Amino acid sequence: MAESVFAKKQFPFQSHFYNSQHMDLQYPLELVGTFVFAISGALAVRDLEHDVFGAGFTGFITAIGGGSLRDMLLGSYPLVWIGDVYFLYAIFAGVFIAFIFPKMMLKLRRTMFLFDTLGIGFFTILGVEKALSLGVRPEIAAIMGMFSAVMGGVFRDTLTNEIPILFRKEIYASACLAGAILYLILNYFGLERDYNMLISISVIISIRLIAVKYKLSLPRLD
Repeated sequence: MAESVFAKKQFPFQSHFYNSQHMDLQYPLELVGTFVFAISGALAVRDLEHDVFGAGFTGFITAIGGGSLRDMLLGSYPLVWIGDVYFLYAIFAGVFIAFIFPKMMLKLRRTMFLFDTLGIGFFTILGVEKALSLGVRPEIAAIMGMFSAVMGGVFRDTLTNEIPILFRKEIYASACLAGAILYLILNYFGLERDYNMLISISVIISIRLIAVKYKLSLPRLD
């Protein structure tokens, strides 16, 4: 099995916390995030007159795209959804609900936005921890965290002929990157892992919500 060039060398900056004793809460949250992203992807093709297969494929790519890209770049196999069938079940459930109850899901669009925001916050930090556990440098870990959170949405937008959210003026990926960097800084200074996660995820969520509420965006290149 091919190994990532990043995983071959061990760097001194390792995650102090990425181990099984902390996975009890993470696991169900990962499943919920996967479920919500699958709904988001399936609903994205509703107005394009796709059948259930098209909706399912888009939901699937949205849910697993970011984490799969991260793991492939890091040389971490098997991919999460291949190694754990419950992630597939979460995706199937999300697509099913989006297909059977589309009007209800659209009415809950604001709620789905909040879930999506929670998801990118949580998956950013999980991606950072996964990368650190494989021995990559912190700079790379921050990028991997951002990829985990946003690339599924980029794939979704590409499949539906939308401008990927990464390239819009919305503050999205930059919020994830800011939270990832904050997590690394607090980790470096030895802040207890649960507090670090709570603070970093809260910062990502706050940046995203404030940016949307007040229509904030990064400066444009003229």
